[in-house]
Amino acid sequence: DSRWLDNQNRTRSYLRFVDVDRLLYNFRANHGLSVNGAAAAGGWEAPDFPFRSHVQGHFLTAWAQVYAVTGDTVCRDKALYMVAELAKCQANNGAAGFGAGYLCGYPESDFDALESGTLTNGNVPYYTIHKTLTGLLDVWRHLGSVQARDVLLALAGWVDRRTGRLSTARMQAVLGTEFGGMNAVLTDLCQQTGDTRWLAVAQRFDHATVFDPLTAGQDRLAGLHANTQVPKWIGAVREYKASGTTRYRDIAANAWRMCVTTHTYAIGGNSQAEHFRAPNAIAAHLANDTCESCNTVNMLTLTRELFALTPDRAELFDYYEQAWLNHMIGQQNPADPHGHVTYFTPLKPGGRRGVGPAWGGGTWSTDYTTFWCCQGTGLEMHTRLMDSVYFHDGGTTLTVNLFVPSVLTWAERGITVNQTTSYPESETTALRVSGHVGGTWAMRIR
Repeated sequence: DSRWLDNQNRTRSYLRFVDVDRLLYNFRANHGLSVNGAAAAGGWEAPDFPFRSHVQGHFLTAWAQVYAVTGDTVCRDKALYMVAELAKCQANNGAAGFGAGYLCGYPESDFDALESGTLTNGNVPYYTIHKTLTGLLDVWRHLGSVQARDVLLALAGWVDRRTGRLSTARMQAVLGTEFGGMNAVLTDLCQQTGDTRWLAVAQRFDHATVFDPLTAGQDRLAGLHANTQVPKWIGAVREYKASGTTRYRDIAANAWRMCVTTHTYAIGGNSQAEHFRAPNAIAAHLANDTCESCNTVNMLTLTRELFALTPDRAELFDYYEQAWLNHMIGQQNPADPHGHVTYFTPLKPGGRRGVGPAWGGGTWSTDYTTFWCCQGTGLEMHTRLMDSVYFHDGGTTLTVNLFVPSVLTWAERGITVNQTTSYPESETTALRVSGHVGGTWAMRIR
């Protein structure tokens, strides 16, 4: 028992509870299908919200992660049902007047407006596409769903055709609108399929305005919308792994260093009013809207990726632990059986989570009336809290990076590690190893 497991169980309860038909409302309505009598949701999934249909990908990822960790068949079945219904939406594109493979909760004409520079309704179209692609990929990976693969490849093919016809200059203009981690998920698709076509598509989302200064080690983050940037950095490190191009590695490493050393608050979060401020200026920005939760979720992902490249850099997981303990665990409301979360963690003196307007004060999310970005990433975070406790090098070395009550089964070595601790309340942990294996192996402890 631990706070980590409690958080996971509350999120799992919500994932088992939520009505998938309500989540499908905007997809079905947009693709010309019956909504099956379901009521529309509110907040960022309301039928008139500009970038509705972003949160469904987060749900797919979270359901898949819960199934991978616990074997929960309710979550598995919800994921597979959503995929099957999304496939029906995609199959009706001809009747709906959309291009082959398109899958979204708003008309394809928003992409026409994005490409022509006339989009004014507040939508961030590729941001939502990124979420859907990622969710489908995770269902394919963790559940082995061939249907998720097919829907994913059709949607990725639509992205390829859509972006492939644009000039470099026009594509760079498109990238001025938030696009999530399109370079990350398309690179993941390349790695998953072995098809380098997807790496080429991913590289169309390399945002020169952001990447060029980072390549040169220049901190030009001030004034940028923070969580628009971090997913791009994750994409860069994954592009390095897929291509071997060291520029991508340098972009990600420089971005991490700048963000952590000059833009990060004591709890491991960053940004005020969703934006980076000047380097080393955060003390002047203690407000109700500090530390957007999405940013920290994504910074933890970036940290994990960089650690895989440089596992001797303990400072990477020093930061990870700082943010994981002080921001992410406390993002969730422990009194809520569905584990609802806060958008911001206010660091203004006297600031409280769950008080004030939805963004500025960081009220808690709800079952159906919020669906902000931080609610979506919160679903993912609290179903993968365990994914970075232990690492191995593919051979004979095990690394213990985080101190949390847990059991590791290292099947390849025939070893089980049982960690018992009340950290951070106490400063010790006990690691008990059992199993029978020939040869020698090493354990590293951060």
